[in-house]
Amino acid sequence: MDAISVRDVTKSFSTQRAVDEISFDVPEGSIYGFLGPNGSGKTTTIRMILKILMPDSGEIRVLGKDLDDKTSNRIGYLPEERGLYRSMRVEDQLVFFGALHGLSTAEARRRAHVWLERFDAGDWAMRKIQELSKGMQQKVQFIGTVIHDPDLVILDEPFSGLDPVNTRLLKDVMLELRARGSTVIFSTHQMEQVEKSCDRIMLIHKGRKLVEGLLSRIRQEHGGDVVQVEYSGELPREAVKDLVESINDQGQYAEIRLRREEDAPALLRRLVGACDVRRFQIAEASLDDIFVRVVEAAK
Repeated sequence: MDAISVRDVTKSFSTQRAVDEISFDVPEGSIYGFLGPNGSGKTTTIRMILKILMPDSGEIRVLGKDLDDKTSNRIGYLPEERGLYRSMRVEDQLVFFGALHGLSTAEARRRAHVWLERFDAGDWAMRKIQELSKGMQQKVQFIGTVIHDPDLVILDEPFSGLDPVNTRLLKDVMLELRARGSTVIFSTHQMEQVEKSCDRIMLIHKGRKLVEGLLSRIRQEHGGDVVQVEYSGELPREAVKDLVESINDQGQYAEIRLRREEDAPALLRRLVGACDVRRFQIAEASLDDIFVRVVEAAK
């Protein structure tokens, strides 16, 4: 059974169509990345899945049925706009979140302390939310999202405000949730965050689905002609322009998309003659590169 099934869903605000006939399925027990730039329709779609907004047309099923109160208690939702009560203590806030999903006070408190220790934050329990940094508040909000052991976890921009250490910790927890059988769907515009953790992805742009499916298959379909180069000096753009489709140059690292895969040796010879090449590797295209070429093709 699919954890989420969306069929031909459309949503408009005044004359602006935010979501345009989107269809997709999220298999149970998977990590699903819902990707696209800000304003692409990701949050609107999530809110329709949760019945915060109602679609203008189309059908949405969650955990095998139309969403009702009983099904809602099987879902954990981390909204993009964080919703913590600033004057409450961390422990009280988490107990409150647990109670909203049917946990007793004692059980919610026990789980809160387990999760705080998991996040190396046991000494935060008696502190008020307003005393915490943005990253610390983000972790409290995440604990409140999963404290009731939901079958479906929906995270909207979950990495916002987290440093690299805590970003990795959050990814580890997401993998643990999947290992326990939960389904995780999260939206982000930071595509590099999902390349090594998602089973399936959907790329959305201006309310329209551009690409959807297994990440490995999407890479096969859209990759294979990308070269990763680490270098010193100046990249000789003019000297290689007849060989390349595009260059994503970041100063000392570049991803170069070839016109033809067989031109890689010729590209290497020209680069070596013009700059100090430390690494030259034919690789799968990054999600950023795939997204750019798909958007360009859709214009």
